[in-house]
Amino acid sequence: MVKPFNILSNRKGRVEGKAKVTGKALYSAEYELPKLAHGVLVGSTITNGKIIGIDTSIAKEIPGVIDVLSYWNKPNIAALENAEKRKDFPIHHTFFHTTKIDFNDQPIALVVAETLEDASFAASLVKAQYEENKDMDIDFDNVRKRVDLNDMKDDRGSSSNWQNAPHIVDQEYEIAMEVHNPMEMHATIAQWDSANSLRVYDKSQGVNAVQNNLGALFNLDPKNIRVTSEFVGGGFGSGLNMWFNTVAASLAAKQLNRPVKVVLTRPQMFTMVGYRPESWQRVKIGAATDGKLLGVIHQSKHTKSQNHHFSEGITAIAHKVYGFENVQRNATTVPLHLSSPTWMRGPGDSTGTFGVESAIDELCYKMDVDPVDIRMKNIAPYEMQTGNPWSSHFLDECLQRGAETIGWENRPTKPLQLKEGNWYTGYGMAVGLWNAMRRHAGASIEMDKKGNLVIRTAMTDIGTGTGEAIVNMAHEFLGIPREKIKIELGDSIHPKAVTQGGSWGLSSLSGAIAAASTALKEKLATYASTNDQQWKAASIVLGENEISMQGKPDQKVTYASLFTKNNLDTIMVEEYSSAGEEREKYGFCSSAAHFYRVKVHALTGQVKMDRMVIVVDAGTIVNPQAAANQIIGAGVGGVGMALTEKQEVDINSGRLVGNDFAGYHVAVNADVPLIEVSFIDKPDPHINPMGAKGLGEVGLIGAAPAITNAIYNAIGVRFRKLPVTPDKVTSSFNSSA
Repeated sequence: MVKPFNILSNRKGRVEGKAKVTGKALYSAEYELPKLAHGVLVGSTITNGKIIGIDTSIAKEIPGVIDVLSYWNKPNIAALENAEKRKDFPIHHTFFHTTKIDFNDQPIALVVAETLEDASFAASLVKAQYEENKDMDIDFDNVRKRVDLNDMKDDRGSSSNWQNAPHIVDQEYEIAMEVHNPMEMHATIAQWDSANSLRVYDKSQGVNAVQNNLGALFNLDPKNIRVTSEFVGGGFGSGLNMWFNTVAASLAAKQLNRPVKVVLTRPQMFTMVGYRPESWQRVKIGAATDGKLLGVIHQSKHTKSQNHHFSEGITAIAHKVYGFENVQRNATTVPLHLSSPTWMRGPGDSTGTFGVESAIDELCYKMDVDPVDIRMKNIAPYEMQTGNPWSSHFLDECLQRGAETIGWENRPTKPLQLKEGNWYTGYGMAVGLWNAMRRHAGASIEMDKKGNLVIRTAMTDIGTGTGEAIVNMAHEFLGIPREKIKIELGDSIHPKAVTQGGSWGLSSLSGAIAAASTALKEKLATYASTNDQQWKAASIVLGENEISMQGKPDQKVTYASLFTKNNLDTIMVEEYSSAGEEREKYGFCSSAAHFYRVKVHALTGQVKMDRMVIVVDAGTIVNPQAAANQIIGAGVGGVGMALTEKQEVDINSGRLVGNDFAGYHVAVNADVPLIEVSFIDKPDPHINPMGAKGLGEVGLIGAAPAITNAIYNAIGVRFRKLPVTPDKVTSSFNSSA
């Protein structure tokens, strides 16, 4: 049984906060290396076809230009030498190893110069000759109608069991293409220390993954590749893959025998590091007169690129949240001449939840029942896929607290009831659920003569507060004051750890920190024990200057005497931890309830977020401030998904339109109120030593449908296609009035 986590920290801010605000924290593009050259990628100006040749003569005349890499000028990569190998390799680009063009702005060359300015100017002078194919697939709505769904999969029961249900909703829902747009652009510095030794500084959410992928590409032992990503300026999923900039820098550094830096521009961030794919869903749900949900049919289609398979898993949510006895799903992908999509915060489930939670809201109005009541009645009583009991699941408490906090009793049961001037007010809610995962991770602890600790792990911190969480966990496991703990993260020379994403980071790492803490206590017990006095590792507490025994205040020894007695300079332990047999016995999930109040202006179509309440069950909350920040950020992302974010594509040329912060509208502070976040904060008894479940994803899942459900409650117009922009509101509201 996991004990409640005791957080008694007087620390102001995060362990890395001072380094970040003073500029001492180095991001991947900020390392200074001798003879560092700068690379700028050149993208294709066509969308479909092939390159016939590249004229680099003018670009090479620019002073400071060193070389221009392309299909005709590059080190060969054995893993990409033919189409079959490229097909099987798990990457999103071909790294100059083909002349085929599959999307606009596909990288075709890398200009390397002494300065960024020289490289940027020279890149604008590179001219390619193409054999263009004007026949291209860009329009998702048009192409998806030509792509058949896969055969229906009956996950449980049969659709025939409920087709005559007294209440049925059958609707289609669509979500536009969204782009991650973290603050930090993707960037890489690469340097070959020898023919078989590569050093890389890379903006990534997983240094070990980059290490392994580079090893496979260059036929190197991953141990000979060191990857550092100590500080990451946001990722949202874009850093889960290894992209073109990483390999391009490595190729150039190999060819030039000097370090090379490649930083993507903001427009290139829209085409070269993935996005949330545009999607279509059909959701059909049936209910009995007593509100029991009888069955669901969930179908989906979403975009993918021509050269890389990607499936987001939109329909997976259909058999997770509710106790449907009958679940049928089918899905497919729609190949377009666009770059490859990838995971984006709450991947698959946040998209699928928009369809399912919107359909349930429609069903509630059709049945004239409370949306909270119908969800309370239908929460999955156990993990529906396996039949395993939930290890912990407090979605019911999230619903109860959220309803009480926002004043759900004030919600009108019919639309168009709350009006003040031209503003209509509405209440909406939805729920989210995410699998609470735990993966293999390692950590080491080094202690010096003064009792100071350095904890190391390869896991990076993408802004989630990993470092502060490690400090809190080590303090809990060891008792040592937080001020004596330092953290080193995001370097492949440290103990291997899982990529930071999927809300499994803290859950995975907690086991490693616990194991390393136990190993340290065992070593201290051995060093402290004498013939006259034996120490028990489980009872050791680390203080500021000494170790002591719980319940035996007189049994203590200073760090200085302990190290002197055993002739030690440091004590080092390294441990790894993984999930165990509990995964076969229990189901694990994090959940959230979103309760929002909106105001909709009848004349301008503006949707104003008036109040946002998010209640989360994520087990033990190890770092309250960072946890709340995660949910607040997720809520802002939900506002963007519902109201502002849409990447436009010119269907005639395949070029992106508005691929910058002027044309692509992310939600900002002015778009959201003070988001009210609270946690159930009950430890999960089986998931890991801390009882903590991931929460980064679930804060977004359910946010978008809660907003559109609130809009319907305000003005009586149902929006099934995101984003809901003011022009859509005014045209729909006026036509229905």
